[in-house]
Amino acid sequence: MGVVSSIFAGRTYAVLGLARSGLATVATLAASGARVVAWDSQEAAREAVAGLAEIGDPMEIDLAGFDGVVVSPGVPLNRHPIAQRAALAGVPIIGDIELFALARPTLPPHKVVGITGTNGKSTTTALIHHIVSQAGYPTVMGGNIGLPILSQPPLEPNLHGVGVYVLELSSYQIDLTKSLDCDVAVLLNITPDHLDRYDGFEGYVASKARLFAMQSAAHAAVIAGEDDPSRAIAAARGVAAVTSGDIDPVAQLAWPALQGPHNAQNAAVAIAVARALGISDDDIFPALASYASLPHRMQAVATRDDVLYVNDSKATNAASTAPALAAWPPVDGRPRIHWILGGVAKSDNLDECTAHFSNVAHAYTIGEAGHMFADLLRPHMAVDDSEMLSAAVRRAARIAQPGDIVLLSPACASFDQFRDFEARGDAFAAAVEALGGDDRA
Repeated sequence: MGVVSSIFAGRTYAVLGLARSGLATVATLAASGARVVAWDSQEAAREAVAGLAEIGDPMEIDLAGFDGVVVSPGVPLNRHPIAQRAALAGVPIIGDIELFALARPTLPPHKVVGITGTNGKSTTTALIHHIVSQAGYPTVMGGNIGLPILSQPPLEPNLHGVGVYVLELSSYQIDLTKSLDCDVAVLLNITPDHLDRYDGFEGYVASKARLFAMQSAAHAAVIAGEDDPSRAIAAARGVAAVTSGDIDPVAQLAWPALQGPHNAQNAAVAIAVARALGISDDDIFPALASYASLPHRMQAVATRDDVLYVNDSKATNAASTAPALAAWPPVDGRPRIHWILGGVAKSDNLDECTAHFSNVAHAYTIGEAGHMFADLLRPHMAVDDSEMLSAAVRRAARIAQPGDIVLLSPACASFDQFRDFEARGDAFAAAVEALGGDDRA
C-alpha cells in the first residue's frame, strides 16, 4: 500500500483525471478516510475507482465545502474552465505532490530533495537517487519520474535515521503545490519552454522560483548558475551557484555515463545535494562511477562496425539537444556526429545548437519539422531529409565511418509519429538492431 495519512480523514476532495497519478491519489485518499469524488472522460477509468470514490464531474457538481480539486499536471490551468469554477467555489486546485506535502508530518522521519529545471531533471534525479541509495539510505524516486509518489510505501528509516524522497518536479507540478518544504531544493537551468501555459517567459521563471519560496529559511538550495534567470534566483536566495566548471574533466573521465558538459553540470549539482544531505565524498565519488544512464537520455544502445549509436530521444527541445551535440567534438578536424532530429517543433529555430554545428558531420531530418530543419541546416552541414526514423538510421549507417556517432537527439516532441519519447527511442533502438553487423553494446 502507498501513502496513508490521518491528515486526510474526514476531508473531501474531487479528483479530475484518472491516469496513474490520479488512481494513486484516489487510493491514498480513500484509504486515509477521505470522501473522494472522481472523474475521467474515459468510462473504463471511472470503473477502475468503483468502490473507492463517488463518480462526479467537478465541472458539474457543487464544489462548495471541498478541501481541494486534485488535477493532473497535464491540465492547462490557464485555459481549462476548472480553474475558474474552483476559484468561484473558494476551493484550491492542487496536485498529488501537494497531497504528499500535506501528509509529510504523519510519515516516518525523512528528507525531501526536489529537482526542477527545463532540461536534465530526469538524469539528475536518477543520479541523486543512485548516490543516496549507494550511501545506504532508504530512498525512492517520484514526481515526474518513476511511480507516483503516493503509490509508493512510506520509507522506513534504517541506521541513518531518515529516508530520502527524491522528486523530479516539472513547472506544472510546482504550480499545483502550495506547501512542499524541500530539505534540499534544486534548480538546474531555465530556458524558454512550455510558454503556452504561462504569461510569457517571466511567468515560467516565476513557476520555477516558487520551489524555493516554499522552503524554510534553514533548508538548503542548490542552483546551477549557467543562465541568467537561474543566477538571479540564486542571488535572491543568497546562495553560491554551482557550475559545470566545478568538475575536474580528468575526474569526469572515470564516470562513464556522465560524459559531456551537461553531465558535468548534473554531477556538480548531485555532489552538492549529496553533501547537503550529509553524505561523504567517500560514498559520492564511487557512486558517480557506477551510475548507469537513463533510457532515452544519452543512452548508448549499440556499437556496430565501430560506430556508436546513442538514444537521446528525451531531448525534446533545442536547449536539451545542444549538450548532446557538444559531447563529441571533432577528431583531427573531422566532425563525427550523424544527427537525427525532428518531430513536432517547439520553435522555428535551433539557436541553442548552433555553437555545436561544427561537431556534426551529417544531419538527417524526420517528422513534421523535418523539411523546415533541413532548410535551416543546409547552409551549415550535409543534410538528408529522411522523413522517417528508420530511414534516417539506415542512411546514417551507410555514411558513418569507424569512430563516428549516430545520435538521435530530436530537439522536438514526438507526437507526430510516436506515442511519446520512449516509443521514439525504442523505435530507434529497433532500427539499429535491424542493421545487423558487428555489435559490441
